[in-house]
Amino acid sequence: MESLKVYILIANRMYNDGVRSALGLAVENHYGYPVILNGEFPPFSTYMTENMSWIMDMEGQVYSCGAAVPDETYDAELEENLIKEIDLKELGEAMRDADFIIPYGLPKQTNEPPPACAE
Repeated sequence: MESLKVYILIANRMYNDGVRSALGLAVENHYGYPVILNGEFPPFSTYMTENMSWIMDMEGQVYSCGAAVPDETYDAELEENLIKEIDLKELGEAMRDADFIIPYGLPKQTNEPPPACAE
């Protein structure tokens, strides 16, 4: 089976499940790249930093697009940050090689869908 490159675009600050989904892909021999958009990072738990470290160990990467990476994600053992900053242009270039792009954690829609989509 061929390994897939999957980018998971996490649109809000509730990033936990999106990062865990990328880790699950990595366990199945795929490459997971969660991208946390819009910043506003909540405090990181030990569990979450371990998950990010495992993604890096499995040749994936957690990205932040649109916000500075907090210092608390620095891993002294790896001597680098667990989250890499990426700008929108670099992200667009990187996603050209993706097999799948998954929008994750989008806020609930406030407008009614058009009649053709409501069925």
